Amino acid sequence: MTTNGQLDALNWHSEHMELAFGILPPDAVETPTNQSLFLKALEEQKRIERGEHVNTDEDRQVGHYWLRSPELAPGDVGQEIAQAKTDIVAATRAIRFEKDATGQARWTDAIVIGIGGSSLGAAFASQALGLERNTDALKLHFLDNTDPDGATGLLDGLGDRLRSTLVIMISKSGSTRETQNGYAMVRVRFARAEMDVARHSIGISMPGSKLHAMAEQQGFLNHFPIWDFVGGRTSITSSAGLLPLALAGADVEAFLRGAAHMDQLTRNESLRENPAGLLAIALHKTCLEGDIRQLAIVPYRDRLAKFAMYLQQLFMESLGKELDRDGQVVNQGLTVFGNKGSTDQHSYFQQLRDGRSDVVTLFVESVCEPSSDDDIEIEDGVRVSDYLFALLHGSRAALSEKGRHNFVISAERVDEETVGALLALFERTVGFLGTILNINAYSQPGVEAGKKAAESIIDLQRELQSTHSQTDQSGDHQSLEARLVDRLRKNGRL
Repeated sequence: MTTNGQLDALNWHSEHMELAFGILPPDAVETPTNQSLFLKALEEQKRIERGEHVNTDEDRQVGHYWLRSPELAPGDVGQEIAQAKTDIVAATRAIRFEKDATGQARWTDAIVIGIGGSSLGAAFASQALGLERNTDALKLHFLDNTDPDGATGLLDGLGDRLRSTLVIMISKSGSTRETQNGYAMVRVRFARAEMDVARHSIGISMPGSKLHAMAEQQGFLNHFPIWDFVGGRTSITSSAGLLPLALAGADVEAFLRGAAHMDQLTRNESLRENPAGLLAIALHKTCLEGDIRQLAIVPYRDRLAKFAMYLQQLFMESLGKELDRDGQVVNQGLTVFGNKGSTDQHSYFQQLRDGRSDVVTLFVESVCEPSSDDDIEIEDGVRVSDYLFALLHGSRAALSEKGRHNFVISAERVDEETVGALLALFERTVGFLGTILNINAYSQPGVEAGKKAAESIIDLQRELQSTHSQTDQSGDHQSLEARLVDRLRKNGRL
C-alpha cells in the first residue's frame, strides 16, 4: 500500500485498494459543512488515540487502535499489548506443531466459544482468508449461540477428533451467559468421553475476571488478556481474533500491519485523501442525512459472504441509539444487510433497482481472484470468473441508471493485509459517523437491556419451577414452559 491515498473525481485509491462512489458528485461531498464535520470527527479520533474517555456512558477509553500500534497506548498498556501478541505467537507455534505419542498432530481442531464480536470477527476473517483449506493448521468451529441443537451438530461433527480439539472460551467480562452456556455443553460432552475439558481449554478475558480465575483454578492450558478499552465489535485485532486466526494458519503480523496502515491513512487531515472520511461523509449524505437508512453489503466473492454479518454488528450496535450526546431523543441508526453477489442479484436486487429508493448499496470486489483449477473457459476467451466481474459491474450500472446510490470497494486481493485494512477502514468510518451524528458509537445500552430482560424471565422460571415441582412430580419441562409463557402473556411481556 502507498503512504497516501489519492482521489480522482470521487474515486479514492491506494496501491492495493480503491473506493468509487458511483453517481454521487464530488461537489456533494466536498462542501465547507462536510469539511467541518470531517475535521471535528478527526479531532475526536485523535482524542481517542490519546486515551481520553470518550465513551462517557461507560466512562472508559476506546483503545482498539492501540492493538495494532502499541506505541500509541498510554503508560504501560503498549507493553502489555505487545507482550500478549508475543505470547500468542509462541503458544500458537507450540500448539500447531505438538505431536501425540504416535507422532500425529496433537491438535486438529479448535472450538471458539464466544458471542457477538467475540466470534464474528474471527469467523469472517477465517472464511475470507480461506483458512479452512489449510492442511497444517487447526480447523476452526464457532459455537456462537446458546442453542443445544447447534452445539450437538458441531460436536457430533467432530466425532473422534474431539480428543484433539482445543476449546477457546472468549468473554471480555468473563461472565457472559451465552459463553458460559456454550462451555457447559462442551464440558459435558468431554466428560462423556472421559476427558477433562480444562486440559483442552484456553481462556480470553480481562485480567482478574471470573473466567481468568476459572482458568487458573481448573488448570486451563493458557489464558490471554483482553482489556476494558476494547469493545467486542472492535476486538478482532485483540487476543479474541489473533489467537483463533493464528491457530488456523493466518499471518497475524501481516493482518495487524494492514490494519495499522489503514489507521495511518485514515489519520490524513485532507478529506480528499482520507478513505474513512470520504466513506463516512458519503454515507451521511446519501443515507443518514435524509430518509434512506439502509445499507446493502454485497461482496462478489464467496469467501467474503460473512462480511455483511460482521458489518451489521459494527454499524448497528454502534449507530443504533435512542439518545444523542445531549440527551435528545433521535432514534438514530442504519440498517445493514446483505449476503453475496451474484446470489443477491437473484434475491432483492429487483427492489433495489425498481422498488422503493431507500437503500444504498456497497459492492465489495476482489480484483485478482484466488487461483482455481475450476475457473474454466466456458467459451472462447471467457472464463467463469469473467461473469462474476460482469455481473458486479452490470449491477452497478443498472442501479446507477435509475439514480440509485451505490459505492464499490475494490481490493487487489484478499489476504491478511487487505482484510486487516478493510476492517480498520470500517472501524474508523463508524467512529467518524458517531461524531457526525453526535452519538456515542462505543456503548450498547440496548444490548444490556435485552440481557436484563432475559435474566428476569429466567428468575420467573425459577419461581415457577419451585411451585411446579411441588404440584407436578412428573418433571414435565414442557408443562413448565407452557406456564411460563402463560405468565409472560398475562404480564404483557409476550
